[in-house]
Formats: sequence, structure tokens, C-alpha cells
Amino acid sequence: MARSLIHVCLLALGFVFSIPLLWVITTSFKGQGGIFTYPIEWIPDPIVWSNYPRLLNVLTFSDWPGIIFFFRNTFFISILATVGTLVSSILVAYSFARLQWPERNFLFSLSLATMMLPSVVILIPTFLLFRDLKWLNTFMPMIVPFWFAVQGFYIFLLRQFFLGLPAELEEAARIDGANSLRILWGIVVPLSRPAIVTVSIFSFLQHYNEFLSPLLYLNAVEKFPMALGMRMFQGTYTNDWPLMMAATATFILPTICLFLMAQRHFIQGIQLTGLAGR
Repeated sequence: MARSLIHVCLLALGFVFSIPLLWVITTSFKGQGGIFTYPIEWIPDPIVWSNYPRLLNVLTFSDWPGIIFFFRNTFFISILATVGTLVSSILVAYSFARLQWPERNFLFSLSLATMMLPSVVILIPTFLLFRDLKWLNTFMPMIVPFWFAVQGFYIFLLRQFFLGLPAELEEAARIDGANSLRILWGIVVPLSRPAIVTVSIFSFLQHYNEFLSPLLYLNAVEKFPMALGMRMFQGTYTNDWPLMMAATATFILPTICLFLMAQRHFIQGIQLTGLAGR
């Protein structure tokens, strides 16, 4: 009985959380006059399909739709930054979990402490650094730093998973002559797929939705990612809400598909890294 009640409460909570998404989708199929009608029309009548094709004509660069440029930039930044985050975090997390070296635990604690530092605190120093490196109006500030294991949360997740792997496998590999790097990529990484998928999803969504960094470092509209390019669909004096909601729904779709494809590994990774709570 108690379990059924919990499920009902979770379903109700999930429905409440889904209302904004449902509103975005239904609004994207409405005309301009049907946005603020009361009561809300959850099924538009008539359904306006033209809002989505209009996305291709609002803004163009070199005769190409602006939204294609925005998505290209978004995926370029997100994929490269996610790969860098994964590679660097795996190396550092394995070092903290398995290798013995001086002050290992202290540096791990220091890595976790960086999670308590608000990112806005270092905005000005990093901006000045990237300006001196002549990286402004390029994708470098949004990609390069993540190749140096700057995400303490992901290091923590991977370390916790690595600690749960049987040490006997690594000892057997060392007896056969494998070094630490060979053990990491040949044994540890294949066994850590759930944790790696979890970190990949978290990292990709972080970079996919990033707004502040592009706002600071980019000034050419054709280099905007989708999170920043969304404002280009706003009008000067009025907002075309159906068009904006069509752009929003299009922006959300890849993240939903990503989660659905990796859902099983994601949930397993959350459980095995100790975040689920017991």
C-alpha cells in the first residue's frame, strides 16, 4: 500500500513537472492569437504547422538557415567539451581511486572543495586570461578548459565507481605485465560503462544548455550556440511566441532523445555511484 502511494505521488509530481513542456509543445502549434486564451487550449484548434518551417527563414547566414548554424555550433562545443571532460576525469579519478602517491587524499578533497566555489567568482579572471590568449570570439574558452579535469563532481562519480570494481582483476593484469594505463583502458573503462554514460549525459547537457559562457566570449551571431541563438527568434518590440516555442521544442528534442537512448545505463550509473540514496 505504501509503495503504491509513493508511485501515485511520483506520477502526480511527474505530471506537474511536465506541464511546462506540454505548454511549449502545444504553443508551438498555435497561431499568434491563441497564446493567452483562457482556459488554455491543450489541443490547438486549428493546428498551425507552419511555425516549424518558419524557423528556417527567420535568420540566414550565407543562404543557410541560422538555426542550422546554431545547432552545428552547439553540437561542436558540446561533443568536444564532453570528450575532454570524460578523458581527463577518467584519468584523474582512476589516479585517486587506485594509484598510491603522496597527498592523494588531500588533493581529492581539494578537488571536491572546488564544487563549493561559485563559477561567477572566476568569470573576470578567466575572461582576462582568454582575452590575453586571443581566444575571444572563438570556441576555445568553452572547450579547452574541460580537457584539464576541472569538474570535481564528475571526478567524484567516477572515483566512487572505480572503488567498487574488484581489485583482483587489476592485480591479475599486473602479474601479466600490464601497466596502469593499459589496465585503465583495457579493464576499468569497459567495466565502468554505466558510470561513464552517466557522466557523459551530465556533461553533454551542461554544455548543451550553457548560456553564460557564449554570452561572454562570443560576439559573432553565426558562432552562437542554440542556447544563445534562441534570443534571435525574439521580435524587436513584440515576441512571436509560437515561433519561439517551436524553436524551444526543437532545442529540447535532442536531449530527450539522448536520455531515452541511454536511460538504462544512466539509472544504473546513478545507483552504482551512490547518488541514488538508500
